[in-house]
Amino acid sequence: MATKRIADEPAYVLHRYDWSESSLILDVFTRQHGRVALVARGAKKPSSSFRPVLLPLQLLHLAFGGDAEIRNLKSAEWQGGHVMPTGDGLLSGYYLNELLMRLLARDDPHPALFDAYAATVQLLASQNTDTLQVALRAFELRLLRDIGLLPTLDAETATLLPLELETRYVLVAESGLREAHGDDRASLSGADWLGLQLALESHSTFSDTVQACVNSISELKTQLRALLHYHCGVKVLKTRQMMIDLQAL
Repeated sequence: MATKRIADEPAYVLHRYDWSESSLILDVFTRQHGRVALVARGAKKPSSSFRPVLLPLQLLHLAFGGDAEIRNLKSAEWQGGHVMPTGDGLLSGYYLNELLMRLLARDDPHPALFDAYAATVQLLASQNTDTLQVALRAFELRLLRDIGLLPTLDAETATLLPLELETRYVLVAESGLREAHGDDRASLSGADWLGLQLALESHSTFSDTVQACVNSISELKTQLRALLHYHCGVKVLKTRQMMIDLQAL
């Protein structure tokens, strides 16, 4: 069987692991092939062309090949476009990467989600705190929708009854979208949920989703965090704990 060769593939490095004294194993998110594991041979050598390029949150074009579970990286070219996020933007980028590594299966393409990730990284690099939070909520919604973990947001999940515009609803991990109770910490109106559903339709852009999140950032943060933790199988994500620890200092 001929070895499959992929060339000029848009990708981001999600994580890198030491492998031998001179090489790295990369977990990368590619546009047409989803999450892929690659070995970058000799990448740790001072003379390696990979060394200055294989950075997180930077758009690369990769060439790789092989039929094994871990394929061989052949080339990597930095595409420029924005500076590396710093501070909260950098931590938020690592948070996105952790979500993708926990929730995306390998070799499962999500080109629209890749485009949303690329747009989110650009917003993180802008260092605007308000924009950062909106971008994170929009990406979380897109991620959950694309991998089938987000129920439709225009009806109650259990009854399939359409939402009433003025009634408050909450998104619960175990039961989906339901009418809010008095002890629910955060809720959105039916009109808000319907707006989010419309912004997640296939014809909508990531900018549409960002705009739909603007007026509901704090309420969405509480509900989406609980939903993501539930599906990731953890109480607190590693990057979230890192943010908490840094804030405590």
